[in-house]
Amino acid sequence: MKTKTLKKNKVNVITLGCAKNIFDSEIMMAQLKANAFDVEHESEETDSEIVIINTCGFIDNAKEESINTILAWAKEKEKGNVSKLYVTGCLSERYKPELEKDIPEVDAFFGTRDLPRLLKTLKADYKTELVGERLLTTPSHFAYFKIAEGCDRPCSFCAIPLMRGKHVSTPMDQLIKNAKSLAANGTKELVLIAQDLTFYGLDIEKKRTLSELLKRLSDIEGIDWIRLQYAFPSGFPMDVLDVMNERDNICKYLDMPLQHGTTKMLQAMKRGITREKTDALIQDIRMKVPDIAIRTTLITGFPGETVADHKELLKWIEQSRFERLGVFTYSHEENTSAFVLKDDVSAKTKKKRADEIMEVQSHISLELNEAKIGKTFKVLIDKMEGDYYIGRTEFDSPEVDNEVVVAKSEGYLRVGDFADIEIVNAEHYDLIGKIKA
Repeated sequence: MKTKTLKKNKVNVITLGCAKNIFDSEIMMAQLKANAFDVEHESEETDSEIVIINTCGFIDNAKEESINTILAWAKEKEKGNVSKLYVTGCLSERYKPELEKDIPEVDAFFGTRDLPRLLKTLKADYKTELVGERLLTTPSHFAYFKIAEGCDRPCSFCAIPLMRGKHVSTPMDQLIKNAKSLAANGTKELVLIAQDLTFYGLDIEKKRTLSELLKRLSDIEGIDWIRLQYAFPSGFPMDVLDVMNERDNICKYLDMPLQHGTTKMLQAMKRGITREKTDALIQDIRMKVPDIAIRTTLITGFPGETVADHKELLKWIEQSRFERLGVFTYSHEENTSAFVLKDDVSAKTKKKRADEIMEVQSHISLELNEAKIGKTFKVLIDKMEGDYYIGRTEFDSPEVDNEVVVAKSEGYLRVGDFADIEIVNAEHYDLIGKIKA
């Protein structure tokens, strides 16, 4: 029963999951706005006629969050606080039949490539002239910049190909046009994302062309930082590092999920690389770009991981001294090749191992941060919180990495601007700075 007046054609978009989902929501919002919808992202108001939830279906925790969010909005619909409820994204792509049966309050479910169909359901047109146009949900000075969709890798633990399909590169000319549009609207940092950046161009040019794309992007006036996320280690195109050295506006930063530090587990995960080749790759990268920050993510508790494997992984982390590191506990995903294996590491043990990994990394991070005391860095100011400005160096990606904290009493800084900041103190995952005189 409707209990309140809802604003007709007002849409509240809720985004769950990774930066790639944020990108997709921004594209959808631009299309909705062009069709005369009043669009907001994760609005705190409760007057939207329509709610669209862009879901994540990557691992158990993400799926649980997505389902809980859908159920919460289904209750709001029952109360009359929303008229139409739609669900899109990865969870919907993967589990549409089950979701339709279990949550009938949702008016329709859409997959990861169903934007035209979603718009049609809303009696809106998919405007091809808007391809690449977005309504940014991030601060305007940085934007996630998706260069490809899908993945051709056979990793045994991963359900992404089931939800996102095969790798498809966005044509380079279209990406350059999109980047120029962002720069014209004040975007200074592009965070390049894809399921696998290093595959870029293979489907179009029959060769890897990430380095060429980087050169063309770095030539765009107004783009001060270009950052690489989600690079696959096996077959990594080393010419990317040459461009990184040549161009000042390509951050000396590389996000490369390595997943494990033992050959046994890497083979079980079907990563196409050994521990020895991984070590050689890290060494080569650091030799080519000595001051690079390497961010990696690991999986703990994969089927068959023993105490000895875990101990070897901890030693490898200590040896490798990654500048940034995160860890996931293994999630047993149906229809992946690892699903036939016995999920033989308990949830308690997975969590314990993850905690031990982050304890090791915490000490490494503190030591690396303390080495920055007394040095001055170019910092991009992201936001203000209370009495502090919060920013990042070129070695830190938004949301996931270290932050630089500067007291407002130090002087005036403007969000979205760069500033020279001297580091005066360090914590495990934050740097304390002052404005360089």
